[in-house]
Amino acid sequence: MKFKVIEGGLGQAALTDWRIEEDGRPNRDDVRREAVRRLNDSGYHPSRIREFVTGAPMPAALQYLSMQIDFAAEALSRLDPIPADFRSDGYWPAYS
Repeated sequence: MKFKVIEGGLGQAALTDWRIEEDGRPNRDDVRREAVRRLNDSGYHPSRIREFVTGAPMPAALQYLSMQIDFAAEALSRLDPIPADFRSDGYWPAYS
């Protein structure tokens, strides 16, 4: 039996739905959406679902990556102003 996560058609919309403030600067919601996008791309959610369904633990590296992404998003959100290039890989952890 295979399990599939159904996104309801929001997958691509989330990538293009950036709400930049009137002055052209990104806001906290933009940073949070980027964090969610990176977590989705890492394979975290299917692994988490698999863990819930089968009881087999998810890889520790994915759990650690989730914590790192949350930390990076929180740190970026606290900057004033938030850098315009906040989506750059230099600000975010990489899954290896």
